[in-house]
Amino acid sequence: MSSAVSVVSEIDQDAIDGDGSGQALTSPEPAPLGAEATAEAPERAQVARWYAVQVASSCEKKVKATLEQRAVTLGVDNRILEIEIPQTPGVKIKKDGNRQSIEEKVFPGYVLVRMVLDEDTMMAVRSTPNVINFVGAEDQRATGKARGHIKPRPLSRQEVDRIFKRAAEKKPVLKVDLTEGDQILVTAGPFKDFQGEVIEVSGERSKLKALLSIFGRETPVELEFSQISKQN
Repeated sequence: MSSAVSVVSEIDQDAIDGDGSGQALTSPEPAPLGAEATAEAPERAQVARWYAVQVASSCEKKVKATLEQRAVTLGVDNRILEIEIPQTPGVKIKKDGNRQSIEEKVFPGYVLVRMVLDEDTMMAVRSTPNVINFVGAEDQRATGKARGHIKPRPLSRQEVDRIFKRAAEKKPVLKVDLTEGDQILVTAGPFKDFQGEVIEVSGERSKLKALLSIFGRETPVELEFSQISKQN
């Protein structure tokens, strides 16, 4: 593992001339006259970029913690710089009607890693338990008969800005432990003590529609999440 690697901040990546691969060579200083032919090669400067990594369902936090530890153990923590799970605040309505503060993942099943891409860092990420693969393009094998390897694709600055802006600005998500067909009891409002069946759930509006038996007829009624409780 070469020690002559300098990491360039992603903020400066657009100012680096190159072929778009995320790597750039620094311009070597002119060699003085009479310099020995064995002079050291110029230092290679590599750009740290954001990559999306697909992980097993509900394992985002586990992957983040494990990869942070592995980066230190494998000596690549100077190139695996950040591991993020973009989240936005949310509120979950429990079965008993109580509210619980939660963190809602913006992209479930993915973590974002800011890293210098090389063989060592790719191995560290890919071999982490519960990691499926990088998001990227598939390299076809020469024979064309077998699936190739995934070539990680760095996220653009616009994609990164959009993801983190969404996480920072998105309004709290209201989730309810209800689905169509569930039986509910109305606990507040003009239909208190009525029972019914859920026919539609609208988390964005914090409301649902249920069929209530009113005067012997099933009637669709819109209710607030706070007005109902789920029946077993």
